[in-house]
Amino acid sequence: MSIGIWQIAIVVILVVLLFGRGKISSLMGDVAKGIKSFKKGMASDVNDESEPKNISEDNQDTNKKE
Repeated sequence: MSIGIWQIAIVVILVVLLFGRGKISSLMGDVAKGIKSFKKGMASDVNDESEPKNISEDNQDTNKKE
């Protein structure tokens, strides 16, 4: 017993009737914003990790200033 096109159509109609088109579109907009934010965060993490910080050079700089 597989799910047919009619069962999917009935579920979609029920969801639209329960939540309304406005609520569904705003929910999808929020999901899209979340995905964009996640991708932006992942891209900035990769950039931060690609440039490792050398701690010994930082210590030498602070010692020279003193």
